[in-house]
Amino acid sequence: MNYRHSYHAGNTADVFKHYVLTLVLEALHRKEAPFCLVDSHAGAGIYSLRRGGEHEHGIGRLWPERERWPALASYFEIVARFNPGEKLKQYPGSPMFMREFLRPVDRAVLLELHPQECSFLHEAMRGAPQVGVHHVSAWNGIRAFVPPKENRGLLLIDPPYEQMNEPAAVVAALRHGMHHWRNGIYLVWYPIKSRRTVDSFYRAVTAAGAPAHAVEFITLPLDMELRLNGSGLLVINPPWHLLDTLGATLPPLAARLAGEDGSPQVRILDLAAR
Repeated sequence: MNYRHSYHAGNTADVFKHYVLTLVLEALHRKEAPFCLVDSHAGAGIYSLRRGGEHEHGIGRLWPERERWPALASYFEIVARFNPGEKLKQYPGSPMFMREFLRPVDRAVLLELHPQECSFLHEAMRGAPQVGVHHVSAWNGIRAFVPPKENRGLLLIDPPYEQMNEPAAVVAALRHGMHHWRNGIYLVWYPIKSRRTVDSFYRAVTAAGAPAHAVEFITLPLDMELRLNGSGLLVINPPWHLLDTLGATLPPLAARLAGEDGSPQVRILDLAAR
């Protein structure tokens, strides 16, 4: 695994992904029935931020001015729990956001294949009895743990997309999930480097019968295919008003993170209607 979570932690893609994740977790809290959260590529849980990391163009831009972003208040509150002072020193990964929202009746299932990352994750989840950490590949883990016993919940699929077969594996995981856990909420993160590659991915998702919306968060022009120009989230079974909220709050966020030389663009697409 070449993807370095620690270098990328807190970057523009993380801000986008974890803001949306926070909104979904808040929505699950609105009902008393228990829920289960499954994270396919959980990572180490928490990351130290060092000078020169990609966070400087993501959370680093927003942190000093966070009071100007009331829509992201819950997201910032989670980050603040790992940074008790004014200085931004650590960034929580998706498992830590999930852990913060668990009630005694809820569960989280965290999947991580890399042995060192899994060891760090075990340590990060010490004292959280509702959380299970499993040293297993995402695709085997999804087949083993989806569907959970709970009727409600979330499957977050967040691979690094280093392998050529990962988009196909994502589609297969969605097909399995939709067949066995139709009530679950699904969030799938994916990089946006070129329109051609993304449109091919959309066609594969649609052909698999997954009723997905695509939320695209782009900060750089799509003229360099080797660069991460933006990222997206496939959303299946979105909570009530989630897409409306994102349509209102993401454009100013993209503009801020794009900076003066960027090219911010937010699109929310119903893939079934394309």
